[in-house]
Amino acid sequence: MKSLLAFLSMLVFGIATALYIGFHDNFPSRDRIYDDEQEGLKELVVFKFSHVVAENTPKGLAAKKFAQLVNEKSDGKIKIEVFPNGSLYSDIEEIKALKEGDVQFIAPSTSKLGMLSPDWFVLDLPYAFADYDAVREGLHGKIGEQLFASLEKDRIKGLAYWTNGFKQITSNKGPVKNPDDLKGQTLRIMQSDVIEDQFKLLQAKGRQDSFNSTFQLLESKKVDGEENTISNIYSKKFYNVQNYMTISNHGYLGYAVMTDQTWWNSLPKETKRILSEAMKETTEWNEKHAAEMNKDQLQQIRKHSPILIHELTDEERKAWMKRLDPVYDQYKPIIGEHLIQQVRDLQKKHFTSNGQ
Repeated sequence: MKSLLAFLSMLVFGIATALYIGFHDNFPSRDRIYDDEQEGLKELVVFKFSHVVAENTPKGLAAKKFAQLVNEKSDGKIKIEVFPNGSLYSDIEEIKALKEGDVQFIAPSTSKLGMLSPDWFVLDLPYAFADYDAVREGLHGKIGEQLFASLEKDRIKGLAYWTNGFKQITSNKGPVKNPDDLKGQTLRIMQSDVIEDQFKLLQAKGRQDSFNSTFQLLESKKVDGEENTISNIYSKKFYNVQNYMTISNHGYLGYAVMTDQTWWNSLPKETKRILSEAMKETTEWNEKHAAEMNKDQLQQIRKHSPILIHELTDEERKAWMKRLDPVYDQYKPIIGEHLIQQVRDLQKKHFTSNGQ
């Protein structure tokens, strides 16, 4: 009898214990406070980064660097999946994809952003920046702040400015040394009315088309030439279908790294911290290496390509600047006098210090 009572007591105790544990797990104690900052990131999350250039360019390498840093800082819990060469979206499609939430990070050339705000046209003005120091001063200062602020109405958050370099001119028609040498030619250009109007001043035609169509346009001779940075000319092998290149440094090509503001606001604080830190370090890395990369790749073009390269003299550059200068007055009512004046101040400071 005693054995039976002992057995029944143990059975009741076991059932009670099981019920307590089961209900306790389903109904957590009021004293248990959930803190996502303390728990950190538990599950792998994947974010997409789309861009249209090759991987061995300043932007391509920066995107890869960003992905690497995010992976390290999150202990592998955040993965940035990079889609280069327009493999996910073209440069015309990616802004729409960002707004629709189909991609989390894009880095379009600043020329594309004139469709969102005319303020961005300021970066396409000819000879706006004398050198990389002028670029950094402008984009890290009031010019850069105003441009990112102009995106807020579209619920887009500007994260950083990445640099590629200064644009050069390639052509099949002959050497380009003076402004008149482009007369009658058609060149592929980025989607920018400012750039198109510059070529009108040179009595040339600018054809606005996507970046990844450029090689085919050159090869099929639908255009006579194009303008681009050394890095893009090298990585896309434009030098194989062009006979002449002029080192003109007539315009700046950079990128605005962007994300959707609503999506960004929805992220946990820890995720924002990791992404922000990685972006800051990547931007510093990009600024340090972009100029070196363009310089090294120009040497590779000289070494391996028969393309004839001419570098504008100071006197030739002054002639180009004088011919293109009317664009500033033409776009002052569109861009705004304040932004135009800031660029003029940078020109005065940096072109003068360079003896130009």
